[in-house]
Amino acid sequence: MQLKHVQRLELPPTADMHVHLRQGELMELMVPTVRQGGVDTVFVMPNLIPPLTTVEQVLEYQSKLRAVTQDVHFLMSLFLHPSVTPEVIAQAAAAGITGVKMYPQGVTTNSESGVSNLEAFYDTFAAMEKHDLVLNLHGEVLESLAPKDTTLEEAFLPTLKTLHERFPQLRIVLEHCTTAAAVEAVRACGPTVGATITAHHLYLTSDDAECDPFAFCKPIPKKPTDRDALLKAVVDGSPKFFFGSDSAPHPLQSKTSAAQGKAPAGVYTQPFVTQLVLLALEEAIERGVITEEDVTQEKLEGFLSRFGRRFYKLPEVSGKKIVLERKGEKIPSSIRSQDGKIEVGISKVGTEVFSLSWAKA
Repeated sequence: MQLKHVQRLELPPTADMHVHLRQGELMELMVPTVRQGGVDTVFVMPNLIPPLTTVEQVLEYQSKLRAVTQDVHFLMSLFLHPSVTPEVIAQAAAAGITGVKMYPQGVTTNSESGVSNLEAFYDTFAAMEKHDLVLNLHGEVLESLAPKDTTLEEAFLPTLKTLHERFPQLRIVLEHCTTAAAVEAVRACGPTVGATITAHHLYLTSDDAECDPFAFCKPIPKKPTDRDALLKAVVDGSPKFFFGSDSAPHPLQSKTSAAQGKAPAGVYTQPFVTQLVLLALEEAIERGVITEEDVTQEKLEGFLSRFGRRFYKLPEVSGKKIVLERKGEKIPSSIRSQDGKIEVGISKVGTEVFSLSWAKA
């Protein structure tokens, strides 16, 4: 596909299998931007304050999201915590909760209540395997535990292998892959292991994250060779890799007022997630990382929509489609609430992207 010259593109709605929709007034601002980005299905992260560690908390949060919009399918998750016992897993499965998110203690935003010893949860993982809940992994270790010259993600990969070997029927997602090593580790596992890849890790590198607070996130973007390995995974047609934006909003002032390297971690892409993936592929073609022939309609549909739905055992057919057209639209600097009290900066400000609209399939 000569993506640079494509003027119009029709795709099934994007399935975004890793979103942060926050809470309170920020949640009310964020939820409508899901559809703006061409997305109709999301897997919602549970790292709120306090974290969602009970079935009741998760269902209450889902009802708040649905009160904002009925046009998005919200897949919900529990925050892995000592209180999430095998009995709670059974209750979660009965209530229609989709997965359980594992955060290593202290590695990212609102993860202070996270996990320090995974073996303590083996009974819970066995229950998840039995009830067919997904285990979603923030695949990093604490900096103090990583060997010298090894990324936090690469240091976690032996844990992924161990979990898969011990629980071979447990569906596991390595969230927001950032390294070539992670791509290969996921490939080496069986079909019950998949991975999400974000839009921003397809165009950012560590140099960007170090100098731009709006590019700073966790996991931190890595070397250009790692970014390029992710791009190649997107277009190789493997159903093990699917889209999850990890779009993580923070108030604009918290990003701009922080000292260098101290900004809250998170890149906000939600209103343009589909377009930013296409832009990253277009830029990769220009750099010679991938070829025009690598990008096909089938592969775009697979990565952005079908593979994620398939892994989560959802219907792949929708009554709607998204239409992308080149009209000269540029990404604005921010999105703000009507009263102006909340403002969130958007990634890739000023970049020209496809305009997106919804239509009947």
